[in-house]
Amino acid sequence: MAMTARPSDATTVAHDRVFRHLRSRIMHGDLPPGQALTLRGIAKDYEVSMTPAREAARRLVAEGALTMSNSGRIATPELSNDRIEELAALRALLEVELASRALPRAHMALIERMQTINAVIADAVQRGDAVAYIRTNLEFHRTLYLRAQAPAMLAMAETVWLQMGPTMRSLYGRLRRTEPPQFHRLIIAALKAGDEPGLRLAVRSDVTQGLRMLAG
Repeated sequence: MAMTARPSDATTVAHDRVFRHLRSRIMHGDLPPGQALTLRGIAKDYEVSMTPAREAARRLVAEGALTMSNSGRIATPELSNDRIEELAALRALLEVELASRALPRAHMALIERMQTINAVIADAVQRGDAVAYIRTNLEFHRTLYLRAQAPAMLAMAETVWLQMGPTMRSLYGRLRRTEPPQFHRLIIAALKAGDEPGLRLAVRSDVTQGLRMLAG
């Protein structure tokens, strides 16, 4: 009976490293929309063979973080207005629910942590660092949503963030921010007050307001 060859541990580790790092870069807007990638280029950048580069790209295509044309061209997503609106609606549904579930477990240490992250966001804005801004902005939201204890829902939200990463980079360039998102302060205030309607409104406004500029 023939046995199916299994990838070596080294190949699996290499593939996972490339996948995680490239996934993070895409989610945090390090690559612009429509950025073409090649398997050879990925392999060279991460100093791996073609096999882990191909496997990492395949997984990212499956998650919607990359697109692959019929000819095999790999690129970061260029989202249509309809797609942006759909993903913005998903963010509003998922993240409002996550915030609502997190509220009963939002102790002062969590709120102070979110205030600290917001200060880091302000620093990224001052430096004009789009990638640091997007990364810390998502950290602000993730820190709250982890308290919801709803891992499947959070995983779905992160998939949306991943698909939108390059688009968020474009949005940051249009916004020309000079301060952290105004709704972050309202989110923190609602958490302190235990105000669920206020929290739901602040989160919904925060995750949709900027995206309207792109789809408008």
